[in-house]
Amino acid sequence: MNRRTLLKALGFPAVAATGIFGWMAAARATNRYYQGPVSDHFDGVRFFSPNQPQDKGFAELLRWQLGGGRKDWPESFPSPFQDKPPAEVAGLRAVLIGHASFLIQVAGLNILTDPVFSERASPVSFSGPKRVNAPGIRFEDLPPIHAVLITHNHYDHLDIETLGRLWQTHKPRVIAPLGNDAVINAAHPDISVETRDWGGSVDIGRGVTVHVEPAYHWSARGINDRRMALWCAFVLTTPEGTIYHIGDTGFGDGKIFHAVRERFGAIRLAHLPIGAYEPRWFMEPQHMNPEDAVKVFNIIEPQQALGHHWGTFRLTNEGVDEPPVELATALQAAEIAPERFKPLRPGEAWSASSLSL
Repeated sequence: MNRRTLLKALGFPAVAATGIFGWMAAARATNRYYQGPVSDHFDGVRFFSPNQPQDKGFAELLRWQLGGGRKDWPESFPSPFQDKPPAEVAGLRAVLIGHASFLIQVAGLNILTDPVFSERASPVSFSGPKRVNAPGIRFEDLPPIHAVLITHNHYDHLDIETLGRLWQTHKPRVIAPLGNDAVINAAHPDISVETRDWGGSVDIGRGVTVHVEPAYHWSARGINDRRMALWCAFVLTTPEGTIYHIGDTGFGDGKIFHAVRERFGAIRLAHLPIGAYEPRWFMEPQHMNPEDAVKVFNIIEPQQALGHHWGTFRLTNEGVDEPPVELATALQAAEIAPERFKPLRPGEAWSASSLSL
């Protein structure tokens, strides 16, 4: 197998088409998504996480892909839950749709995080990670959606097709970190996207404010746009308490989690990713494992944590059901009651109070 055939097999047709030298030349191009001043996390072309490891090289990617250790996944891993949410919630309710897609219902607002309803998390419909369970809420059963929060532009978090459907049906406010408006508007120029830098915020009404906070991750839609759009976590300050949603992050030095605790105080509800973490030598800077997620839990001390980012799309080497098993072990070692940190399945709901239609 030659290099070009291997690249295609690994899912990098752009590199295979242009060749490695064309890719390297294009990588030096100016930022296609965002033009703004240099900052402590933007060098004028690319965003970065200060004092954290950045990109793995091509040789490391090949080492992972060709190194074995990949556990088999079933063709289907259906969830026992299916939710049909109420139109409005007076208190606080969260439902995992799948992977990092949540429906958060709070203070009368309905908010989606990283909504993916497509069959694949991929730039093409015929290849790439395919979901092994249906969305935990049918698209047709969604309540009126007021806001959509996009943490970053990887295909398992930014689903252009789903955003188009949501815009046509609900016309929600769409909030994302810097540069992601260009990604979305390239496909849907009519969608209004409100972008913010880390530390920025958007008031979405009814006492709810969305805050854009750092995460230790990266971004890319293709091979030549690495780290040209920003990534983030979200903190929602609401009348029902503070909600911390992380789409993807590594643990790193832990400073960003201490900063959230210091800035926002007590956390009512935290959505913490617990999957896509093996092999650790490759994934550690960008994806927490369950042990890391428990360390974050101990830093931010939420009243309730919900585990996500597992069991829907096969992205890495661990088995489909390993994350909740390892989470249970980590919680026991940390002497944390398991009910305080629940690994959700698609369609599984958590509620803080009674509901009103």
